[in-house]
Amino acid sequence: MLNRKNQGRMNALRNKVQLIGNLGRNPETVELNNGLTLVRFSLATTEVYKSKSGTTRDTQWHTVTAWGKTAELAARLLKKGTLVALEGRLVNRTYEDRQGRTRHVTEVRLNDFMVLRDKAQA
Repeated sequence: MLNRKNQGRMNALRNKVQLIGNLGRNPETVELNNGLTLVRFSLATTEVYKSKSGTTRDTQWHTVTAWGKTAELAARLLKKGTLVALEGRLVNRTYEDRQGRTRHVTEVRLNDFMVLRDKAQA
């Protein structure tokens, strides 16, 4: 049985994503009318494993969004090629594109990150 203390810990783990990967492009910054800053970038995570046919790489692409102070920090410190560890949560949203089609998107809402290696250090 869960007590209140354990239930609080479980809530913190319900929607948590941790990724280590390289930025696929420079962060895109959007200043909104309400004064908030939005930053969006793509992150590639690659798994390398050996199969019978040799070494195989599997790369997954993730869209990452950040808001406010975290967004401002990401815009300042991150650039294409940077190796970064990040933590966030998954967010699903729906929007209508220019052709009027409904699109469904899953993205990582950034909570925190750490630069592991700048592209210049590679």
